[in-house]
Amino acid sequence: MNLPTLLLVHGSFHRREMWNALIEELPGLDVRTIQLPSSAPVPVDQLGSMYEDAQAVRDLVLEIDGPVVVCAHSYGGVPVSEGVAEVGAVRHIVFLNSFVLDVGESMLGNRGGSYPPHWGVHEDEQYIEMLGAEKVFYNDLSREQAKTAAGELGPQSLMSMRQPLTRAAWHDIASTYVIGERDAGLPVPMREKFGARVGNVRRLDTSHSPFYSRPGETAALLRETLEGAR
Repeated sequence: MNLPTLLLVHGSFHRREMWNALIEELPGLDVRTIQLPSSAPVPVDQLGSMYEDAQAVRDLVLEIDGPVVVCAHSYGGVPVSEGVAEVGAVRHIVFLNSFVLDVGESMLGNRGGSYPPHWGVHEDEQYIEMLGAEKVFYNDLSREQAKTAAGELGPQSLMSMRQPLTRAAWHDIASTYVIGERDAGLPVPMREKFGARVGNVRRLDTSHSPFYSRPGETAALLRETLEGAR
C-alpha cells in the first residue's frame, strides 16, 4: 500500500522553497508544498489573511486523491488547524515547532496582545517583517547559512496575526508535536503547552528550523509518521 501524500505548510515570513532541502531527503514520496497568501511574494497591500491561508490549505488537500499527512511549521499550524478541520482525508498533523491554538485564539492573542521583539511592525501598511532571524530561527546554522536563510524571508500580513481560529483540527485529527530543544522562536513554556495540547511529543536537538539544520533527521520522523498513518 502506498504511503499518504505529505503536504508541507510553511510558517510566517517564509516561502515554500524553504522545504527544498527536506524534500531532497524524501525520495519516492508524493510531497506537496503550498505558498500561503499571507507571505506571498506580492506587494504588501496584497498579502492575504489567515483565513485565506486556511482556505488555500483546505483547497489543496481536497484536490489530493487519497490520504494526507500535513506537516505545519510555526505559524503554519494556525491555518492548518483552521483549514483541515473535518477533512476526512487528513490522517495526521505534524506540528513542527508550531503554534497549536484553540478556537478563539490568535497568534497575537497567544502573546498577550504584545508584539514580540523580533517583529518589525508597520501598522500603517499592515504588515510585519522579521528581525534577527539568524538568531531566532536559525541559531544552529553557520553564520553564512543563517544569513542566506534570513535573506529569503519576506513580509507577513499583520491581519493574519490577529485573526482567531473558528475551528481547531487537532481536537479530532491524530497529531504529533515536534519540539526543537534549541528553538529560540518559541519560549519553553509556550512550546511545552502546545505539546501538552497535542499529547504526542517528539523532540529534536535543533533550532526553530530543523528542515535546514537537520533535514535527514526531520525526514526520518516524517517518513515514520507516514508509515503509521497509511
